[in-house]
Formats: sequence, structure tokens, C-alpha cells
Amino acid sequence: MLDIHADFNIHYNTGNRRCLNLILFLNKNWQEDYGGHLELWDRKMKECHSKVLPTFNRAVIFSTDDTSWHGHPHPLTCPEGETRKSIALYYYIENKDQTDSHSTVYKKRPSEPEDKELDEFRRLRSIPKDKRKK
Repeated sequence: MLDIHADFNIHYNTGNRRCLNLILFLNKNWQEDYGGHLELWDRKMKECHSKVLPTFNRAVIFSTDDTSWHGHPHPLTCPEGETRKSIALYYYIENKDQTDSHSTVYKKRPSEPEDKELDEFRRLRSIPKDKRKK
């Protein structure tokens, strides 16, 4: 399970801007009822536009920006011993326009009930590690 989120945008070491994600799924014999769909949401986080079953050798490529909301927010229902496997690759370009950096930002889906504790957890996870109180 992974909350819906927009990924961090600037590489901490090079300063380059992240612009593309590629996720390659490695799940042989993955069944629909196992869940684990990658959800791709609209820019305003109002609705899910696409659900991608993580079947073997399926690749998903999408742009990465402040509103590229994605994740797999439902618990897996696969048999014990089965896991959801993927490789994620990121493409960076020079940050010529000096875009401000942000860490990964997590959001709740519109259908989720209010949960102050979970909302606070999402907020805290979105704070860059170097900005957190020690």
C-alpha cells in the first residue's frame, strides 16, 4: 500500500529536476483480485483517471511534476508469500528555470473519511528530512 502522492522534484545531490517516471512491473502470474493497481489521478486530486494492474513486464511512463498524483492506496489481497514487485526509474533534466524543490507530497483521496492522525502522518512524511525537527 502506498498513499497517493506527487514525487519529490529535485535531485538532492545534482540539483537536476525530475521530469519522468518509468515503473516496470515484475509480477509473474499476478491476478486482478490481488489488487496492487497503480492509480493515476487528475491534477486536482478529484478522481482517479486510470488503474494499472501490475502484471509482468508492463511498463508505465508518466511525467513527474507537482500534480502527478499516483500510488497504490489499497492493501494487497495476494496470497501469503506473494509480493508486488517493480523497478522504478527516473529521468532528470537540468533545472534551468531554478524550480524550487519539494519532497514527496502525500494526499488523501476524496472518498477517504477524515482521519486527523493519518492526515498528520501524511503531512509529516511530506516534510523534507533536512527540515524535520530532531
